[in-house]
Amino acid sequence: MLGLELEDARAVAVRVDDRGAVLTRAVVEADGYLAAAATAALEQVTAGDTGARVLGVATVNPESPAMAAVVAGLAHHFAGPFAETGATPSGTAAALAEAWVGAARGAGDVVFFAVGDHATGGIVRGGVPVTGARGRAGAVAWMSLNPVEREDYRKTGCLEAEVAAAGIVRRLIWRIKAGDRSHVQDAVKDDLSAITVEHVLEAARRNDGVSISVVRDTAKYLGMAAANLVVVADPETLVLGGFMASAADLLLDPLRIEIARRLPKSMMEALTIETATLGADAAAIGAARLASAAAP
Repeated sequence: MLGLELEDARAVAVRVDDRGAVLTRAVVEADGYLAAAATAALEQVTAGDTGARVLGVATVNPESPAMAAVVAGLAHHFAGPFAETGATPSGTAAALAEAWVGAARGAGDVVFFAVGDHATGGIVRGGVPVTGARGRAGAVAWMSLNPVEREDYRKTGCLEAEVAAAGIVRRLIWRIKAGDRSHVQDAVKDDLSAITVEHVLEAARRNDGVSISVVRDTAKYLGMAAANLVVVADPETLVLGGFMASAADLLLDPLRIEIARRLPKSMMEALTIETATLGADAAAIGAARLASAAAP
């Protein structure tokens, strides 16, 4: 089974067996040419296996014209459900993968929620991904959590603007420009444009007060969003991915507290919360699973 996730600037391809184990994996940076990166990644994982031609494709924004063009090009060389319906949202594919061989293995009803460069989500009901009428179910980036109207909310969605990497960095920069002093400034030699989310997270681990405050604000938004997803989907298991998994030392406890504040006690006690285990491969693994299920 072949799976491919198209990210903004790279392609992640996997070849997995029927138990979900990754046999080969390739990550290729796009350097402005995502179609070429996708082709190169797939060539690497299919080397020596000319029979592997059924492919599943996932991407954060399947409706993007740029992504649609890459997917259309792949359809000339590979079979798979994507050739007719387009790519699967990355959150949906990742949710299926985590329910199949990841943190929620064995659970029938799962919600997946992750933040990184983007905010993504997915729902699995009875082992089957829930896609909605037009494939947009789980589009958590557009969850509205602030009554204020802002231009970045209209471009990327309220939740993504607040909790994805760029939003976290932006809030730290706002604090610095407002007069707060952060050790991050020393790390980047006062070049604010060089700040990354990794700077913020590492500074918080080193007890930088401003970074800790930004992380706590982020956890509040994440907790509210997670609680809303639980209320709507009523899952057995909530799987938290992206920064919520890789920086669980900073985020998991405040997230649990925030979720518990937003849910009735009985609902919280019945909920299992896990951090994702499949990392950057999750969406590609889920896409491979979908392609396999659709294959004759």
